[in-house]
Amino acid sequence: MAINKLHDEFRAVDFSTGWEVPPGYPEGIKQKILSGALDEVNKKGSRTRILKFDPGVWTTKPFVHEYWEEVFLFSGDLTVGNDENGNGGEAFKPYTYAVRPPGVYHGPFKSETGAMMLEIHYFDPA
Repeated sequence: MAINKLHDEFRAVDFSTGWEVPPGYPEGIKQKILSGALDEVNKKGSRTRILKFDPGVWTTKPFVHEYWEEVFLFSGDLTVGNDENGNGGEAFKPYTYAVRPPGVYHGPFKSETGAMMLEIHYFDPA
């Protein structure tokens, strides 16, 4: 499978523009696509994005998807496994990493102070 990303040699990333709320996410969570795209219907493609949580935001249900996901928390805090009211779960600090194969339930998520994560998503075979 060809990788659908263009050669992009060390460009500055503008953190002030280009953010959007991903489908199905609450308003306080935004993504900025850095490269590529996913076609979830045809199960192909790859993308790299930054996912940003505003302070105090949480999700209420676990996520599951049919693509691989790699996540690196590079700033803020992220709690995994909170309840629908944002309580409980296990808190993580910057410089933590996760990799999830397709079909793994994960979350819900919350952030007390806000968070930024680099995420890489891809369908098998990459």
